[in-house]
Amino acid sequence: MRNIKLIIEYDGKDYNGWQKQPNKLNIQGEIERAIQTVTGKEVELIRFWQN
Repeated sequence: MRNIKLIIEYDGKDYNGWQKQPNKLNIQGEIERAIQTVTGKEVELIRFWQN
C-alpha cells in the first residue's frame, strides 16, 4: 500500500460536508471518484486536520 499526502482547499457550499454519505454530494466521495478515474484504482481518503 502506498500513502500519499494531499493538501486540499475547497469551497464546500454546494456539498453536504466532507464525509461520504449515501446519495448525497460530498467532498470525500468526489475526490475519491476523481482519483479512481485517473489511476483506475479504488482509494479511500482519510481526513487529518492540522492546525
